[in-house]
Amino acid sequence: MALQISATNPEHPALLLELPWQLPLEQWPEEVLVPLPRGISRHVVRYARAGDEVIAVKELAERPALREYELLRDLDRLGIPAVDPLAVVTGRADTEDAPLEPVLVTRHLGGSMPYRSMFETTMRPATMHRLMDALAVLLVRLHLAGFAWGDCSLSNTLFRRDAGAYAAYLVDAETGDLHPQLSPGQRDYDLDLARVNISGELLDLEASGALHPSVDAIEFGMEICSRYNGLWDELTRRSVYPAGKYHYIERRIRRLNELGFDVAEMQIEHAPNGDTVTFVPKVVDAGHHQRQLLRLTGLDTEENQARRLLNDLESWMATQDDYAPGDPPPGSRLRSSWGDPHGARPEVLAHRWVRDVFRPTVRAVPLEMRGSMDSAEIYHELLEHRWYLSERAQHDIGLDTAVDDYITNILPKARETLQPTPATAD
Repeated sequence: MALQISATNPEHPALLLELPWQLPLEQWPEEVLVPLPRGISRHVVRYARAGDEVIAVKELAERPALREYELLRDLDRLGIPAVDPLAVVTGRADTEDAPLEPVLVTRHLGGSMPYRSMFETTMRPATMHRLMDALAVLLVRLHLAGFAWGDCSLSNTLFRRDAGAYAAYLVDAETGDLHPQLSPGQRDYDLDLARVNISGELLDLEASGALHPSVDAIEFGMEICSRYNGLWDELTRRSVYPAGKYHYIERRIRRLNELGFDVAEMQIEHAPNGDTVTFVPKVVDAGHHQRQLLRLTGLDTEENQARRLLNDLESWMATQDDYAPGDPPPGSRLRSSWGDPHGARPEVLAHRWVRDVFRPTVRAVPLEMRGSMDSAEIYHELLEHRWYLSERAQHDIGLDTAVDDYITNILPKARETLQPTPATAD
């Protein structure tokens, strides 16, 4: 059978043809591989370079490979954080024409880390709580979209830094199923699997001496359940308010915005006696601050990074002569009517901030020192360092001074903990 590459982008087959498909993945030569940390997998997985792309290649049978490829494409269309599917390669054979397993090809998620590489140095409990938060958000988003994961675990997740927190990405959809809507039983099954898997993974780390002595593996497994349930309830619960108190509905929507979600569709019902109003969010979309920042500046970031950058943008705008002090901040739901008719439009000010503040600040950090941090994460780190130095000096030391001190005193010490993924210019 001839080699076949199924891909949606016409550029990918040409790039992939140069790889040694006639060899089992375990035998691929070092010159085509990229030395990145890998998580535990039931399949053989390797990172390789295809043109300018870093790709993940996973060997598995043809039917599950094609199925996972389609599921990952579905998740991409739904806007769910998951690895990007590039192709499925079938019809592989070695030099003696013996058949080899097909492979699924995905794009490497830049700046991401498998959880085991994060435990190479003992992880503090506070950091582990942030991992549980990120994983709970991912699982809620999957369930809201009707996706039953079937094997939620730390091993099947990649994590990226997100302004002091983490963003979680699904990396293995092999056991998943997409439905119009999940039943409570389907969600509970997924959540119970997550609890058991996470506790087992942490017990394994404990046995190897890589777990902080204060961490209880079983309790942390239970934590994913409490964090998931709290978020699910906030996003889906029915609220009953006194009639006429419509600002309560606005307050509920703002609370969802603060959690990073927009209400795309809602149901509002008046009681027959007219005394109460019932509000139910019917459709909630994650990425509230991401969309705000993207619309204003064109910057595409993680959710917490976007929240931090919007705050800095608002502070900067308040210092500009053509800013109207009474205007709502960049994150306001009223921003469509925002702007003094005699002042600059918010989009104009936002792009000026990108041009004059954000980009020059990020570019001041040498590419070779950035490690796995993207531009938004670097800017967040610099803002944090500015705050720290200003607190110590008891006055604002300014961003330029913070950048110089960060490059001189912080980055050299941090380089060992940064993953060696290729840095890209902002």
